Amino acid sequence: MPHRPGPLALGLPRPGRLSVQARLVLVTALLSLASLTGVAGAVDLFVRDRIEREVYESTQRAATEWIGAMGTSTPQPVTTPEVSLFQLVDATGHVVQASREAEGRPPMSTLWPNSDDRIQHGKECTRDGCVMFTAYRPSPQEEELWGGASHIVYAGRPEPALLAGWDLELGLAAAVLTGTALLTGLAALLIRRTLRPVEEMRARIAEITVTDLGLRVPAPPGDDAIASLARTVNRTLARLQEAVSQQRHYSSMVSHELRTPLAGLRMRLEEAVTYPDADREETIRGALGGVDRLQRIIDEMLLLTRIRTSSPQQAERVDLGHLVREEAGSLPGPYRPLLVVHDSPRVWGNRTQLTEVLTNLLVNAQRHARSAIEVSVARKGDEAVLTVWDDGEGIAPEEREQVFQPFVRLAAGRKRDPAGSGLGLAISRAIAQAHEGDLTIEDGPRGTCFVLRLPLAGEHEPG
Repeated sequence: MPHRPGPLALGLPRPGRLSVQARLVLVTALLSLASLTGVAGAVDLFVRDRIEREVYESTQRAATEWIGAMGTSTPQPVTTPEVSLFQLVDATGHVVQASREAEGRPPMSTLWPNSDDRIQHGKECTRDGCVMFTAYRPSPQEEELWGGASHIVYAGRPEPALLAGWDLELGLAAAVLTGTALLTGLAALLIRRTLRPVEEMRARIAEITVTDLGLRVPAPPGDDAIASLARTVNRTLARLQEAVSQQRHYSSMVSHELRTPLAGLRMRLEEAVTYPDADREETIRGALGGVDRLQRIIDEMLLLTRIRTSSPQQAERVDLGHLVREEAGSLPGPYRPLLVVHDSPRVWGNRTQLTEVLTNLLVNAQRHARSAIEVSVARKGDEAVLTVWDDGEGIAPEEREQVFQPFVRLAAGRKRDPAGSGLGLAISRAIAQAHEGDLTIEDGPRGTCFVLRLPLAGEHEPG
C-alpha cells in the first residue's frame, strides 16, 4: 500500500498541541457554522414553502374565478401579471379554451383530479422552463355547462426565479459564512481578552523564585473564575512564602541547637584522645549524655515535622474529660492539679498525640507553678475547651506567641529546665492545628493560662 503522509508531514498541528485559545476559537467556529447552517436550512425551507404556497393560492384562486365566470356573459379568464396561463382541457386531452399566453400550447399536464379530490397542485418542466399550476375539476353542476362531460381547468404561472435557481441557497450560504467569520472573530477577541489575565499570571509566576517569594500575580476585579483563581494563587504564594520563611528560621535554629551538644561531645572526645590519663569512664558517660540530648532533639524535630506535614493517624473518638483524669492523676511533682470537669466532650483525633499535648501542658505547669495548678474541661458551642492554669510568674503578652516557636525558651524556662529543647509547646500547637483546633495563652487573674480548643466529634467525622 502507498504510504500516506500524516498531519505532521503535511505541516498540520496535532489537535492536542493547539493552545487553549486556539481550541476555544476552533470550537466556536464549528459551533457557529453548525448553528448558522441549521438556521439557514430552516430559512430556506420556510421561504420555499411560503413562495410555493402563495403561488398555488394565486393559481387556485384564478382557476376558481374562471370557472365562476364561465356561466356569465364574459367567460374568458381574467389574467394577472402573476397568473397568465389558463387552459380548459376535455376528457380526450384536447385544449378546449385557453388564455392568450397559453394558446397553441399542449395541455399543461396530464394530472387529472378525481371526484374526491377536485383541486390538485403540480409542476411541469420543459425546455422553456417550469410552470406551477392548479388543476381544478369542476363540480357536477358546473360540468353541466359542457353537457355533463368531464373537463379540467388548469391555471398556471411560470416558476418564480427564486425557486427555479440556487440564488436563495447561495445567498444563505454567503450569510452563513459571513456570520461564522464575524462570530469567530468576536469570540477570538473576547477569548483573548478573557485569557489575558491568565497569561499575565503565568508570566508573573514564571518570575517567582525560591529566593524571592514576595511577588504576587495581578488579580483582576470581580468574582469570576479567573479573579478567584488569582486570589487563590496569591493566598497560596503567601502560605508558601510563610512556610519557606518558617523553614529557613527552623533550619537556622536546628543548626544552632544541634551545634552546642555536638561541640560538647567533640570536646569530650578530643579530651579523651589528648589526655590518655583522663577518666575514660567519665568521658564516655558525658559523651552518652550529649548523645542522649542530640537524640531527644532529633526525635522531637522529626515529630514536629511529621505533625506539620500530615493529618492525624489512627484517629478515634477521644473522651477529653476521661483523658484529663487519667493524665492528671498520674502526674508526678509537688502539686496535684485541681480538676474541674464541667462536661466530658468527645473529640475526633489521635489519642497519643492529644496525650502528648496534655502532658506537655501539665509538665510546663508543674515547672512554673508556685502552689496551685487547675485543669478544666468544658463544652462551648461546637468546641471542646481544655484549660491548664498555674499560679506562676506568667508570660508577658508580647512574649506569648514566641513560646510556641521551635527552640524559643524564655529566661524563666531556661533557669528551671536547662536541658530542655524548647520544642514542647511548638509540638503541642502543631498537634492542635493538625486536629483543626488551636492552642493559645489567654489572660487570667495571675500566672499562665493555656487554652486548647478542638472541634467536637459530632461536627467533624473522619474523611
